[in-house]
Amino acid sequence: MNMLRRGALLGTLLATLVLSGCGYNDFQRLDEQVKASWAEVLNQYQRRADLIPNIVSTVKGEANFEQETLTKVIEARAKATSIQATPELINNPEAFQKFQAAQGELSSALSRLMVTVERYPDLKANAAFQDLRVQLEGTENRITVARNRYIKSVNDFNVLARSFPTNLTAMIFSYPVKPNFTVQNEAEISAPPAVNFDKAVPAAPAPSK
Repeated sequence: MNMLRRGALLGTLLATLVLSGCGYNDFQRLDEQVKASWAEVLNQYQRRADLIPNIVSTVKGEANFEQETLTKVIEARAKATSIQATPELINNPEAFQKFQAAQGELSSALSRLMVTVERYPDLKANAAFQDLRVQLEGTENRITVARNRYIKSVNDFNVLARSFPTNLTAMIFSYPVKPNFTVQNEAEISAPPAVNFDKAVPAAPAPSK
């Protein structure tokens, strides 16, 4: 009986050493980091989504505001929030890409809205709108920070999943590489949508006669 117990103990210790040496524990640690950083990305995107109804409500109060621009923001928000942003999303490249695209469309729609606001002095001077603008700027900055942290944590995980011999552990325990944020222009990762009210939009040139 003692021999069996010793054999079982040795087997457990050997398995522990093998798993540790092949990166099993590192996969657990990095996977948790990816989940935590993704949760923060979702938190900041939700913060932005929660701000938009108040922004829309304030802008609607401006007479003759361009409805097409406002409608695009409303539609983009509806599309972005319709995607169920669960933790499992980071393990589904196709769903992740759709989520990323929807958030990108919302960022673009918000950027156009903020540029359009430059043509409405009364709205720019509205204290409530200015407060919302400051909150949006802060949120966009938080989104950038959260995205960059997620990118770093996913890169760390994927390097481990692709390297030898830890790639064997990834195959055995089904740890595929995780999808990451991709942009056509890498500078966009660190640049939030333009929401600067300090510079006036240049007037459109008069039509030629």
